[in-house]
Amino acid sequence: MRTWVHFVLLLCGIAIGIGAFLPIMQEVTPTEVEIRDLINGFPSGWALEQLGDQSVTFYKSMAMLLVASAVLLLLSALVGSRALGWAGVIVGVITLAAFFFRVNERFGDAFRDHASNLLSNQMGLNLVAGGLVVALLACLVPREKASATV
Repeated sequence: MRTWVHFVLLLCGIAIGIGAFLPIMQEVTPTEVEIRDLINGFPSGWALEQLGDQSVTFYKSMAMLLVASAVLLLLSALVGSRALGWAGVIVGVITLAAFFFRVNERFGDAFRDHASNLLSNQMGLNLVAGGLVVALLACLVPREKASATV
């Protein structure tokens, strides 16, 4: 990989790692969302405000998946592996997409009616989504051509 791609992936990994602990929607942080809820959906009878009231251990939370994505991107930047970069991007995108799919599935009307309020000033969402988009673009950069030595 090109040298600047390593640097960009390093910055993206740091941004995603920090964003994993900041609010992504209203006052909901990824440390308060269980992986089980991403897989099975949120329980019926919940209000949108109850998402941020869970106490979840770190290894069972959505933040663990985002941190894993950040670690994969950091390792990709350190060793120059495109496969690790792609794995980090895929894990992060699937995690973020699963969260918003489940929120829309369970709280669709409230989410659509108040989306401008729920998604305003969310630094965690900005860092994670922005880091994933930039990392995706960095992984698409073509490799350096081998220099011809005579």
